[in-house]
Amino acid sequence: MFSFTVAAVVFGVIFLAELPDKTALAGLMLGTRYRASYVFAGVAAAFLVHVALAIAAGSVLTLLPHRWVQGVVGVLFLAGAAVLLFKKDDDEEEVKKPADQSFWKVSGAGFMMILVAEFGDLTQIMTANLAARYDDPVSVGVGAVLALWAVAGLGIVGGRTLMKYVPLKLITKVAAGVMLVLAGFSFYEVVGG
Repeated sequence: MFSFTVAAVVFGVIFLAELPDKTALAGLMLGTRYRASYVFAGVAAAFLVHVALAIAAGSVLTLLPHRWVQGVVGVLFLAGAAVLLFKKDDDEEEVKKPADQSFWKVSGAGFMMILVAEFGDLTQIMTANLAARYDDPVSVGVGAVLALWAVAGLGIVGGRTLMKYVPLKLITKVAAGVMLVLAGFSFYEVVGG
């Protein structure tokens, strides 16, 4: 059964974690060079693939004893918070420009860039953790996909404006704080559950 609460929690966590990520900047860069709808189509398809893989991995984790899973999930959330808090800002990666502006060339470039850049990324690992935590693959999948699409859309269409009003460091700290809270809940279930 679909849970709006789970989908909303997942949306918030994934949205905040993905916002300061390099893919939002890459989406912004592609969106300034090419037709936004073409870029979004490719990026959206790549995020669907990543969420499906993450949900499958999280579903495998649910086969393990609950306390073990919560312990692993708690450690991974702590690691995710540490990555966000202590990562150094990378230089923007260069994206090769497609030879023409056709739908298939532009969306294909966006798809391949996100597929490669996001493989094993923090948000993919977090999505797997959330799938294991809530044991609700549909709600987690919907929340994660919508969050990733929202960030991609913001990056492609309005990234420059958002960054003028919301400092990237603040967004990163809020995402890390949310992950620390989720780690705390997971560890509480290990000890008290």
